[in-house]
Amino acid sequence: MEKAKILEQLIKKSGYTVRAFAKKCGIPESTLYTILKNGVGRAAMDNILIICKNLGIKVEDLDAMAKGLEKAEPTYDDLQYLIARNGKNLSTEEKMNLIKMLSEL
Repeated sequence: MEKAKILEQLIKKSGYTVRAFAKKCGIPESTLYTILKNGVGRAAMDNILIICKNLGIKVEDLDAMAKGLEKAEPTYDDLQYLIARNGKNLSTEEKMNLIKMLSEL
């Protein structure tokens, strides 16, 4: 599957609109739309890194998903790093969703 389509699906699965996700990432909405429309290959690496980090995946995971492989399950260290890095930026709703997700593990 095409990487841009994977990103679009992950954004929607996360409950964001493209506009809201672009705002969360701190990148222009037009930049995100262009990446999703024209593909990841022409995008600045910095933007792809920001998008992947905000989706909670690594660039390597995106590459694996594009090749039809499953994303590796996150380790405890991965989750701890993600929460520590993004905790201050999470809304109350996002924090509650995270707690719910973690309690289901």
